[in-house]
Amino acid sequence: MRPSPVPPCRDGSPVLARSRRSLCVDPDSPTRLLRCVQRGRCRECGNPVEWYQRVRDRPVRLHPQELPAAAVPADHRWHVSSGVAYPSGDGSPWCRLPHASVCPARDADAVVAPELTRLRRTLAVNTRRLVDAGGFIPAAPADPAARPPEDPCRPARPVVQILYVRYLAARPLDEIQCVAQTRRRDRCTFRMVSSHGLGGVWRLVPATAAQGQLALPAEVMALYDLSSLPYAEQLRWRTQRCPQHAATPTAADLALTDWEPFDPLVHHEHVHRRLPIHNRRPHPGGGAQNGGWR
Repeated sequence: MRPSPVPPCRDGSPVLARSRRSLCVDPDSPTRLLRCVQRGRCRECGNPVEWYQRVRDRPVRLHPQELPAAAVPADHRWHVSSGVAYPSGDGSPWCRLPHASVCPARDADAVVAPELTRLRRTLAVNTRRLVDAGGFIPAAPADPAARPPEDPCRPARPVVQILYVRYLAARPLDEIQCVAQTRRRDRCTFRMVSSHGLGGVWRLVPATAAQGQLALPAEVMALYDLSSLPYAEQLRWRTQRCPQHAATPTAADLALTDWEPFDPLVHHEHVHRRLPIHNRRPHPGGGAQNGGWR
């Protein structure tokens, strides 16, 4: 099947069809995320937001437009450099703003500075228009009694130890997916947990907090320990890439990684005191064998 010819312009001159080019990431960029796919909408108010990575922290949602720095309080100013967001001004007359500071679904007295009241009202009007048009349905407050019970042998958000740092995953271990972009410009479908690759070990360890804090008294938790794997394999898990895309560093990322720094004082509801496997076979290292769910 031959492609259809491009129709000429009204004056008869031919139209030059430009070839499509794939987006790429600069080799010197500290992040491999493509900016074109990191846009979304706030789950609370429905207004547009942009996701940006931070240094050693979770991504942050920023307002999609720049604002005059003089109209934004100093403690609300952010700036973006090479795709990474920093919580301070960069000396320019313009700055970025975290969406939480103007989200109309939150308490205005607690999160909004007086100088940003007009912007918050504009976003509130936009939320009302989306609700009236059926384009956005506000989430109802969750009822703890109506929440389905979590399977103790399949944690919804397991704790994983990578390079001696503990992270809280955003989804079950067997659902963590590679974040790299394929040649067809879609997301890779391979999972991190594979029967052909190296796996970690489930262990019961003291529930220590982040940044060297003391352990909680008389409390243990189950975590998926990857410390016994080679450095390259642990780095592959940290960057959340399958073995094929780990060998191609030029491939960009189409999604954020599922890791969040773990703190048992903040994530206490995700601490499990039993190993998440049905057949708990003893392991020479003090944990359960690779796998997960047998």
